[in-house]
Order: sequence, then structure tokens, then C-alpha cells
Amino acid sequence: MTLRRLAYAVVIASCAPSVHAFTIEYALDRPTVLVTCDQMLYRGARKEARDCYAKLVAENKDTRIKADAARAAGDARAANGFFQSALKEYPQDVPVRVRWGELFIATHQNNEAVKLFQEALELDAKYAPALVGLAKVAAGGFEEKTKEYAQKVIDETPDQAAAAHLLLARAALEDGSIDAGDKELDRALTLVKKHDFSPLEVYALKASVDLLKGNPNSDWTKRALALNAGYGEAYATPAYFYVITRRYREAIELLNKAVQIEPDLYSAHTELGVNLLRENLIDEAQQHLQIAYRGDPYSAPVVNTLRLIDSYSNFVVLRHEADSKAGTPPNHGSLLRLSKKEAPVIEPYVLDIVNRTIATYTKRYGFELKEPVVVELYPQHDDFAVRTSGLPGIGLLGVTFGYLVAMDSPARHADSDFHWGTTLWHEMAHVFTLEATHHLVPRWFSEGVSVYEEWTTGPLHGRHIPPQVFKAIGEGKFLPIADLDRGFIRPTYEQQVIVSYMQAGLTCEYISGRFGQAGLKAMLDQFGAGKTTAQAVEAALKITPAEFDKDFKVYVDQQLGTVVANFVAWQHAVAETGEAVRAKDWRVVAARSAEAIELFPDFVDQGSAYIAKARAHKELKETALMTSTLLEYRKRGGYDPDTLLSLAKSLTDANRRDDSIGVLQDVLMVAPLRAEVHSQLGDQLLAAGRAADAVTEFKALVAMAPQDMADAHYRLAKAYLAAADKPSSREHLLYALEIAPHYREAQQLLLEVVR
Repeated sequence: MTLRRLAYAVVIASCAPSVHAFTIEYALDRPTVLVTCDQMLYRGARKEARDCYAKLVAENKDTRIKADAARAAGDARAANGFFQSALKEYPQDVPVRVRWGELFIATHQNNEAVKLFQEALELDAKYAPALVGLAKVAAGGFEEKTKEYAQKVIDETPDQAAAAHLLLARAALEDGSIDAGDKELDRALTLVKKHDFSPLEVYALKASVDLLKGNPNSDWTKRALALNAGYGEAYATPAYFYVITRRYREAIELLNKAVQIEPDLYSAHTELGVNLLRENLIDEAQQHLQIAYRGDPYSAPVVNTLRLIDSYSNFVVLRHEADSKAGTPPNHGSLLRLSKKEAPVIEPYVLDIVNRTIATYTKRYGFELKEPVVVELYPQHDDFAVRTSGLPGIGLLGVTFGYLVAMDSPARHADSDFHWGTTLWHEMAHVFTLEATHHLVPRWFSEGVSVYEEWTTGPLHGRHIPPQVFKAIGEGKFLPIADLDRGFIRPTYEQQVIVSYMQAGLTCEYISGRFGQAGLKAMLDQFGAGKTTAQAVEAALKITPAEFDKDFKVYVDQQLGTVVANFVAWQHAVAETGEAVRAKDWRVVAARSAEAIELFPDFVDQGSAYIAKARAHKELKETALMTSTLLEYRKRGGYDPDTLLSLAKSLTDANRRDDSIGVLQDVLMVAPLRAEVHSQLGDQLLAAGRAADAVTEFKALVAMAPQDMADAHYRLAKAYLAAADKPSSREHLLYALEIAPHYREAQQLLLEVVR
């Protein structure tokens, strides 16, 4: 235990010297001398409170009091030293461990806090503040453990459960269970009044209830500010619920108010900076993040986001005006933020998808965008992750904040893993569902529409459902439509988030199939009017949620029941195919892979039986069967670039140039940074008389600086000449000859251009 205490001391000594945000205390055993100082702080008498805490630090003989006074005053370094001494003096003390744990939470070291809370519970299994501490840590990760710990406090020590009720209230509001959250707040308020605690946190959460019910001007906010005119959380707490419901502009308004009345509320500056960045207001965001950094220099989200902003010097911003072609929907244009290294290669493809999605979604959902769309592609996944949440390591591929889309670039992933074109198509659908509803759309519907559009209008063919989803269907894990959001926000089992994505996509597919595109549009309109999922179903589709669930289950059984029933057999067939591939028994590979395909024909992701079957036919010299297998693979959405390049070659050899061009264009949606794709596609386009398109491919090839730059310039020169642009053709021929003066073909073409 001594060694662990020393480790704590070393960790905290390198942390922020001060932490300014105050925490309202709900422990019944808090010493009276500290409560006296606390009351001054809660009333807004901050100087008097600081003097009160300072006096305790200087004069009180009890190191436990000194430690907690220093913690409350925001002096984390001094508090850590006192806590270390206090535990040596009082090795069996339970409260001192919990107070120290709270210090670690305030200094962003939750793992150390958890150790202290657990030690406290080893000494007193029913000590409410320790359980509340564990619940706080769990709440930060949206874990179900939050409810478990909080409920344990309520069950075992109900009179000490004010903080537990507040945690349950927050969790309920996060889940969208507004009435349940409000009831928990009423229970908390009863205990707050009974024990004469400060009601500020209750009031701020009560204001959040009103906000979620559509009233942003709550009387509860006025009550909080009447008690403490400098209580920034009166605005920052409701702003949090705007953020998690993706209403970033409204959150910015409240966070601005928070920092105006409490300038050193650094958590609010952090949130304000992050949300300004989501609105592409980079300079304003940087200002607030720098303020947050001065107050809390070891906050990982602050440090990471400031570094991200600094890295924007490595990006180029490309502005594109609206597409004004006759017959196209209104378009306010776009702004692309791309890596300087990648932009010359991928810009035309990114812009093409942005323009096509705007045209597609404007028509399908009857909503016209009011601003240009900002699209950012990040070569480093951790940069994208920081852009999303302030922290590296998240598993997302893309995210949308309204008119701003951020995602991984094609450089981030192995070619076979990441279909960047589909990700951008998916995220652009969010722009429409969010903005058409003023960001009121529930998460499940926005994700469902995006997944459905991937399957039906996107650049990748077919419906893509991961195998684990079929297992979940077989186990009856799909949620009722009214509760579908919970699968995204607070999952209860591993893989539930991806299962919820697929359920949402199937739900939108079912709505479109039964009620037409008008059904999806009607649902979107209802969400824009502030309706819940249950209300939207009844108003837009004229059936009850229970009827919908019943009919949807039948639909899923019809569409996917065969695969669900054959899932184990499919797994066996895939395993046997793999064994036969390793043994190079190609007849067996062909037979077992055909069996796997028959059992699950839509599975074209990594490990697909189509690839094994095509290889078997190639090894057996059965070229026609190989080509037909790969064509079916592509038709169902297979996108492994090497496999598609092999198919393109087979089609070229069979003199099917147009089909080969289509396949190579598919590869660009996965691997646009592979030089051979551009060279092959450019050659095919030029041979097909599509000179302008060939220019695009060869410009990308030149931008990638391949080993044979002379050849790249020569190819581009040929394309320019075919496009009747002799000056550009001459320019690139001269580049080619500068690199390779004796390049005969370039010399001959230059003579032709000059003549």
C-alpha cells in the first residue's frame, strides 16, 4: 500500500497545479468547518470561500481537513501532498480515500480514482460516497455500471442518496427518458432540502429537463442564478444536453453565457472551443481552448484539440462554388479541407461525391441546404478522433456535425478495410437529416437513413450486414422501435452498436418498401416538429409502434431468415473453404465456397467465399467461371481492390472495356492512392474516347509522383492532346523530356503538337 501511495503522489505531482471548478458536496460526514467554507462558495462569495479554505490549510491541525480544503480551493498539488500525509496518519480512514479519489477525477486520472474508491469499499462496503465516485467514473463512459452503483446507494443508504439520484437523473436524460429523469431530480431535491445541501446542481438539471421538453428559458435557471449569479453550470449543464442531441449552435449560445458569468469555468471553455470547431469557427475555438489550457493544462481533449488546430497548416482548404447546371437542385457549394499531400489526387473524387449526394438527397428528402458543406478528410486517424471527441483511439470512420463532415481519408486504412466513398456518402446523408429537422432527429433514424442510402443509392452495391448481426437476430436482440436509440447511446452487450446500426438501416428499408420514400420523408418531418419516435410512427405511418414492431419482425424474417437459419452451416462451410485453400485442393475449394455462397450470398467482406472460389477457378484454368464469380462478387458489393483489379484485367482481356472502366472506378472508392489504378483507368478512358476523364486520372497519377515520372507526364500529355488542349500537352511533354531527354515517344508527340 505504501508503494501505491507513492505512485499516486508521483502521478499527481506532474498534474495541474490548480483546478478551479467547484463540486457540490453531498456527503453527510463532511466536517462542519469545510461545510462553512462550501456554503460561501455556493453563494458566489468566492473570495470569502478561498480565504476560508486557505485559513483551514494554514491553521487546522488535521491533515485530512487540510487536504480537503486544498482540494476545494483548487490547489491539486498541495491537496495531493496533504492526502498522502493523511493516509499515513489515518491508514484505516475511509472518507480520506474517497476525497483523494475525487481529486484524481478532477485531474483526469480516473483509473487512480477507481483504485481509491475500491479501497474505501474494502473497508466499508456500504460507504455511499465511494459508490457514488465509482458511478461518476462509469457515467463518463456512458456505462450501465452507473445505474448499478447509484441504485446500490439508494437501496442500502437511502438517506445518503442525493448524489445517486442526480446520477440516475443524468443517465435518464441522456437516454431520452425525460420524465424518469425528472422524477429522480424530485427525489434528489427532497434530500437536498432535508440535509440543507446546495440545490444548484438540481436546479441546473431541472433546467435541462425543461430544455429537452422544448423550453430553453427555464425558471430553474433563474433560481440557480438567484442563489449564485456566477454559477456558470446554470448554462453549461443544459448546454451538455444540447451537445449530446447534436444541437451544437444552441449549445454554443449557452456556453457563451456560462463563461461570461464564470470566466474561469474551464470545462465550459473546453466545450465551447470544441463546439465552435464543429461549426468550423476555428479562430474562435482556438481562443477558448487556449483559455481552457491555461486553467487546466493537462486536460487531454484540450491539448489534443489545440495540437490538431496547429496541424491545419498541413492541410489545404479548397472552396467550390455551387453546381449551377440547369436542372440541378440548389447547391451552396462546398469547402474541402484535405491533406496537402492527398488533395491533388483525391479532390475530384471527393467533390464528385459531395455534389452527387447533395443532388440525390435534395430530391429524395425535399430539403435544400442553406449553407456550404464543409468536408474534412484526415490521413491520421487519431487526428480525426480528436476532431470528433478530443481524444485519440475512437473506432469511428466519420462523423457529421451539421454542415461539417469529418472522416478518415483513404490513406488511413488498408485498402481492403475502408470504402471511403461509402463513408462520405453515409455522412452526407446525416447533413440532410440533421439540418432538415434542426438537429431534432433521433440518432437511430439519422443513422438508419444513412445506412439505407449506402445500400440503395451509394457507390457500393448491395446490402452489407456483418455476420454478428445475424447472430443477434437469431437471439432476438433487436430492440422495439421506440427504444432503438438506446442501442446507440447505452449499449448493454458487446457489438450492440453495430447491431443497432443495421437494425436502423433495415427499419428504414422496411419503411421505404412498405410506405414508399414518402414514408421516410413523413417521418423526417415529424421529427423536425419535435415528435418522439412513437409519435412519429403513429403520425407518419398511421400504425402503432407495437404494430410496427410486429410487422417489422415478419419483414426481417422474410429478408434474412434463411441466412439466420443457415448461419452455423455457413460458418462451417467458410471454415472448410479455408482449410481447402491452405491445402491447395482447388476442387474442394470451389465446392465448399459455392456452398458458403449459397448459404449467405450477400457476404462479400473480408474472408468472402467469392474470392476463394474465383481463385480456385483461376488455378483450375476455368477463366469464364472465375470472371462470372468475380462479377457476382462485385454486383453484391465486394470491394477488395486487388480482387477488383484482377476482374478489370479479365474484362479488358475479354474486350469488355466499358465494364472494365466501371470496375476500375469502383476501385477508386477504396484505393485512390494506388498509382496503378489511375494509370490503368486513364488508359482505358483514353482508348474509349473519354479524354477529359483520362486527364483527371493522369493528373492524379502525376500528383502521386510515381517512380517513372516521365511516363506519367507523357500519358497526361496524350490525354490533353486528345482533349484538344495543346498548350497543356506541350507543357507535360517538356516535363517528360526534361526527365528523360531521349524518350522517343515523347519526342514524336511533341513534334506532332508543334506541327
